[in-house]
Amino acid sequence: MVVASSSSSWSELRTLFAALDKDADGRISASELRACMGATLGEDVPAEEAEALVASADADGDGMLCEEEFVRLAQQASWAGEEEEEERCRVLKEAFGMYEMEGLGCITPASLRRMLGRLGSDRPVGECRAMICRFDLDGDGVLSFDEFKIMMS
Repeated sequence: MVVASSSSSWSELRTLFAALDKDADGRISASELRACMGATLGEDVPAEEAEALVASADADGDGMLCEEEFVRLAQQASWAGEEEEEERCRVLKEAFGMYEMEGLGCITPASLRRMLGRLGSDRPVGECRAMICRFDLDGDGVLSFDEFKIMMS
């Protein structure tokens, strides 16, 4: 979902809210939310999950989401996604550091071979070079952190 920190984001959320509010009563029910989630996620979301999501943001206890409650829920979802991405990036940087042993800021065929050997998978340098080549987007023969992230996703 989108963070409503700017007027354009707020406008986008209002448009999304209106689209979800199928009966135009100014509130989104769990069934309206469920139908939208099913359409956007491409799978059936259990009624209990949709009801729990509405209940988690339903500040006035009416069992529905008004526009303000919806915006808060959208912001929480966005912030949670940002926190997850930050944590994923931190873990990937740690992993990258384990492979990047030469202080060059990249994974070389030799450093990949050493790390794989430590992990019990002894590979020749040529094979490590070929492994790197698959994800070496700029063709420099090594993996940058950005290329490593792509490889790990």
